Amino acid sequence: MQIGLTLGKYAPFHKGHQYVIETALKEMDKVIVIIYDAPEITTVPLNIRADQIRRLYPQVTVTEAWDGPSEVGDSPEIQKKHEDYIIHNLNIKHVDAFYSSEFYGLHVSRALRAENRIVDKERIAYNISSTLIRQNPYKYRKYLDPLVYSDLIINAVFLGAPSTGKTTITELMAKKFNTQQMPEYGREYWEKHHVNRRLTLEQLVEIAERHLKIENQKIAVANRYLFTDTNALTTFIFSLYYHNAADPRLEKSAEQAEKRYDLIFVCNTDIPYSDTWDRSGDMNRTIFQKRIIADLQKRRLPFFLLQGNLQKRIEKVSRIISGYRKYQNITELSD
Repeated sequence: MQIGLTLGKYAPFHKGHQYVIETALKEMDKVIVIIYDAPEITTVPLNIRADQIRRLYPQVTVTEAWDGPSEVGDSPEIQKKHEDYIIHNLNIKHVDAFYSSEFYGLHVSRALRAENRIVDKERIAYNISSTLIRQNPYKYRKYLDPLVYSDLIINAVFLGAPSTGKTTITELMAKKFNTQQMPEYGREYWEKHHVNRRLTLEQLVEIAERHLKIENQKIAVANRYLFTDTNALTTFIFSLYYHNAADPRLEKSAEQAEKRYDLIFVCNTDIPYSDTWDRSGDMNRTIFQKRIIADLQKRRLPFFLLQGNLQKRIEKVSRIISGYRKYQNITELSD
């Protein structure tokens, strides 16, 4: 069995890195990828970056180097630290080829007694670097797989009962930050398919799944933020409200939604109710709002309550989202 090895910080994991791994996969029977922790250059945790590689290349063996050396350079001392870590700490000794496009390919391959397989050293296939992407990942998103890029976007979802201003504020926030808005797909679907103002359990599953597909398309072209109008948690509440039950597939979608969003905003009912033909009354709005908040509390999902006029809500969302740092502790943000 021919074994290939490559390594890096992959912060972020871009198409140049993918090209190296894909070259190794074509030439080797087994490919090992070592990924280093890199808190000095990125806030994206090691396990998130490692999972990106696993999801894109499930046939690759990914090794997370949590305690790997962080020094960068070509001195004999730094070279030895990296070589000793690979061979002794990670116990990687039998390798047929070491893949890279960097200067360290020479000394690492020598230490492993492996072929020094340099891939696209001149950056002809992909003229990009992680350093350049980190400066503006949204500008260089064409060099990032949508799976990787979506992990850099802050996805803020707006929940609340009907007629609480979700659509208005998501549209305005998207315009303010020059990015994408994810509309409420359930409303569009309901208008086309409802029968006596009701949808079946199966149709509610279809709403949640289709909403997620469209949302993934939106997040792939978003600019730093995506503002999302409702999600599977809302569809789940609708199912309980109208059927006193939910399809297991919808329950699963709701569980997945628990971890999908960076920030949750709940639009309050302290604005006038818009009594249009497609709504069921202010009393039902009050009940539905209670159920939404109770569901978030049951799932232990923190949220920010938006109250007051539209300007106050916009100011609050802008303040919170501008101070938010993805993958960092946000307890300093106060409601």
